[in-house]
Amino acid sequence: MHPDTHLTLQRLHSTELRRQADGFRLTRTARAPHRTLRTQLGWGLIELGLRVLPDRHALSTSSPRAV
Repeated sequence: MHPDTHLTLQRLHSTELRRQADGFRLTRTARAPHRTLRTQLGWGLIELGLRVLPDRHALSTSSPRAV
């Protein structure tokens, strides 16, 4: 193949990859606030769960075993 043909194909492929990358970036920025909200909600639930758990010192140190 002629070198100019390779160069033309490379430019076309490069342009296509740039378009795909731009589309991916737009998709990620659109989802970013949702992830932030989801993360905050998740950590809030973890914090609530830790507050609801009883104090470790109040729990018995030995548990009955079934034989």
